[in-house]
Amino acid sequence: MCICVNCRHVHSCLTYYLIQKQHKKQYSIKINNNFFIPQKTLININYCNLYMTFDWDLIECLSFIETPGNWINY
Repeated sequence: MCICVNCRHVHSCLTYYLIQKQHKKQYSIKINNNFFIPQKTLININYCNLYMTFDWDLIECLSFIETPGNWINY
């Protein structure tokens, strides 16, 4: 599971935006000059052979600031 959903920066994070784009989901922010660039991120990419899909999850980020459920409050 992506740790981004509980991060304070989820609504303006460039890495989260790119992960959502890989999942082909629409994202509520528009990337402009005010986006947040996190430091030292680690993305885990799982490949599902049965459906030929990839699952992208951010599993480590030095910029992570825990704010549980922050992704809901937008």
